[in-house]
Amino acid sequence: MRLFAAVLPPVEAREELGPVLGRLKALPGAEGLRWTGWEGWHFTLAFMGEVEDALVPELTARLERAGRRTEPFPLGLRGGGHFGGRALWAGAAGDIDTLRRLAERAGAAARRTGLPMEEHRRYRPHLTLAHSRTDLDLRPYTTAMDGFEGTPWEVAELALVRSRLPVSGVPHEQPRYETLARFPLGKTGNGNPGAGHGTPGR
Repeated sequence: MRLFAAVLPPVEAREELGPVLGRLKALPGAEGLRWTGWEGWHFTLAFMGEVEDALVPELTARLERAGRRTEPFPLGLRGGGHFGGRALWAGAAGDIDTLRRLAERAGAAARRTGLPMEEHRRYRPHLTLAHSRTDLDLRPYTTAMDGFEGTPWEVAELALVRSRLPVSGVPHEQPRYETLARFPLGKTGNGNPGAGHGTPGR
């Protein structure tokens, strides 16, 4: 199964992006972007790719420990950016240092489970809003997000999420995401099974 670890913003934080998204979709060329579904916007911490079922119990145990080692911390949505001309995203504000430590610990949990992770690089928090199949000038979109700052919330858990890529070939069909477990930060406890849908994890 295709898995990643993530921080899931609360519904209230995602809803605050609604008016911003409306402005973005009104810009010239917006119809050429593939916009992600707001229901499962998230900050990917560690993308693990295909994981054998037999490795999931150990991965889950290691992610639980990573959560226990990290105290809850404040986070919020702020501004936006882009990766080249292919991905548009919303940024983060708050205790970014702790967010990065959590991402490092999630990646270490995956590597210690035996998963072949990408080469380590500095974590850049982002919540993907749209993709493009061709290179576009996304600067007008990031400029339109200048000054946006959402209400902070307390990150209190780490989530393990499964992604199911579209197979029907329907244009603009979104991947489906299922939250397999949630691990409390800074406290003991087992991950709680859950389900949901979200946006692409990379």
